[in-house]
Amino acid sequence: MELNSILVATDFSDCAGAAYQSAQMLGHRLEAKLVVLHVIDRNFLDKLSGHLNEPPDSLTQQLRYKAQRTMEAWVEEWRLHDLEVDTIIAIGVPFQEIAVLARDLAVDLVVMGGYGRKGRNEIEQVFFGSTAEKVVRLLPCPVLCVPRK
Repeated sequence: MELNSILVATDFSDCAGAAYQSAQMLGHRLEAKLVVLHVIDRNFLDKLSGHLNEPPDSLTQQLRYKAQRTMEAWVEEWRLHDLEVDTIIAIGVPFQEIAVLARDLAVDLVVMGGYGRKGRNEIEQVFFGSTAEKVVRLLPCPVLCVPRK
């Protein structure tokens, strides 16, 4: 199997950082291109909009700007190799956006943390599954889930 491009999904957690470092090691060895994706959760945006009593569209630009700044710092903080890394900020349901972009970009591998910032929540996982599990079910390409080191 040839790996030319790797999509790394991040929520900026330590677990995602470990996944990004694993993807860098693979990318370095295989000379693969890395794309790092962060998805601003549409549900969070809608809740924030209701709480602040502002339309979601007015908050979108602010959240994108903050996410881009956070992405730049996070990519540098977890950098192992001097690889070319493209970054994408999307808005939507995280597992759906990861799957859609993985297909649209025709990546060969998706790498993500086994669990995110919220950690493991057994009740939610039993009924809904984790983002990683949902991505695995949706994609035809391999998905590497990396636990926090």
